[in-house]
Amino acid sequence: MSLAIMIQGTASDVGKSMLVAGLCRIFVQDGQRTAPFKSQNMALNSGITPDGKEMGRAQIFQAEAAGIAPDVRMNPVLLKPTSDCKAQVVLMGKVATNMDAVTYHNYKPQLKTQIREVYQSLASEHDVMVLEGAGSPAEINLRDRDIVNMGMAELAECPVVLVADIDRGGVFAAIYGTIALLLEHEKWRVKGVIINKFRGDVALLYSGIEQIEALTGVPVLGVMPWLNVDLEDEDSVVLDRGKYDSVSAKDLDIAVLQLPYMSNFTDFNALAAQPDVRLRYVVKPDELANSDLVIVPGSKNTLGDLRWVRENGLEQALLAHHRRGGAVLGICGGYQMLGQHIYDEVESGLGEMPGMGLLDVITRFANEKTTTRVFGHVQRSLPGVFAASAGRALAGYEIHMGETQRGAKTSPFATFTECNTQPYHNLDGAVSEDGRVLGTYLHGVFDSGEFTRSLLDSLRLRKGLTPWEGERFDYQQHKEQQFNILADAMREHIDIAQIYQIMREHQEQSV
Repeated sequence: MSLAIMIQGTASDVGKSMLVAGLCRIFVQDGQRTAPFKSQNMALNSGITPDGKEMGRAQIFQAEAAGIAPDVRMNPVLLKPTSDCKAQVVLMGKVATNMDAVTYHNYKPQLKTQIREVYQSLASEHDVMVLEGAGSPAEINLRDRDIVNMGMAELAECPVVLVADIDRGGVFAAIYGTIALLLEHEKWRVKGVIINKFRGDVALLYSGIEQIEALTGVPVLGVMPWLNVDLEDEDSVVLDRGKYDSVSAKDLDIAVLQLPYMSNFTDFNALAAQPDVRLRYVVKPDELANSDLVIVPGSKNTLGDLRWVRENGLEQALLAHHRRGGAVLGICGGYQMLGQHIYDEVESGLGEMPGMGLLDVITRFANEKTTTRVFGHVQRSLPGVFAASAGRALAGYEIHMGETQRGAKTSPFATFTECNTQPYHNLDGAVSEDGRVLGTYLHGVFDSGEFTRSLLDSLRLRKGLTPWEGERFDYQQHKEQQFNILADAMREHIDIAQIYQIMREHQEQSV
């Protein structure tokens, strides 16, 4: 029987995903075969497993922290919002249906048996399981059908550590209120509290910690400082809070349209980490001024987001940027928006809409979703700003409902081979005749270091700068360093020995 610990939070965005990743890295460093698990994930950031299944990006980067390949059993239920009230339901890596919130809430009890079996299957292959909750366990209106917080802790028969974010204020009220709203058998599972994102002198917290421990009977296992680790965020709420606003000007300025239903914004983490790039997420037309490259990201509601871009004046600003000689790049839904026309009877319910007209392509949505990991190379002869990337190696994944047809005024961007058991060759994407507009279905395109550096150096030359002369940036190596920094900080500020003891004592009680 494997050891297990579950990280729940007093609210969303308190740092659960990051702490789960850190624990995964710590346990692996200690010689334990470790896997992350989140029964239900609601996010527009998703990725593809080696066997072509779709799952949440948070569990993918947690698997990376654990040094193992992502497995769809780590995230059996993925909800991808398509509007304020509806979401696409992905079960065990494949699209099952679309549901509104009420219908899904009534449907959740039917998932419990499958979730338990999936969890037990994964746990049987590992020494330690690190589970993640969602939102807060004190959402009492959802308690009767919970499958992701205390309901999941009961299915897994595991103890819980509660995480509270002190940066947003009211941390002691959040801890006390959360525990007070739990049922007695739920309170019994809460074996510790972690206070996260603290700035300042921790000595100022000691009296408060003593009081909250006395009030709740639950020990505080540590106070984590605010860390500037560069790892993936689960949700784009971090962008609304200005994650990149404080980044100073650098040689290159790259703007990403912050679409309402933007998906896979983690595509740009590798770009933001480049030493000569300032990456900005923008929502106003004047914010595109002086950009060297404008990126239109993926979307879970392509036509809805395209309409928002038009209503906000961003389309005209983007077209003006192109007329001034600026470069534009679209990924997945962003690629579709840059084309001549989009026909959609599947995703948005809006029917059809003309695109921005920067690429000679037409997209038609299909009922079947493409989910595959691919590798390949950039085409050998491309015009303009993308010419320097010719022949560069690429790797990533595709997640899309549409099929895009190139016209005579474009060139294919890349040749891909599928990584699954049925290899195929596929020409992906489109490059405009002027060589300043690129569209691709490849998520994770900037993780391919040679391609990214060649594109950035081409943009540098267009500004009259020399190619980057500093040390070559390796994003995979960078991520490994960040995982280790996170683990070291957690060992310093959290009682990891106590977490081991909590897991072992609970295991003994459960036998």
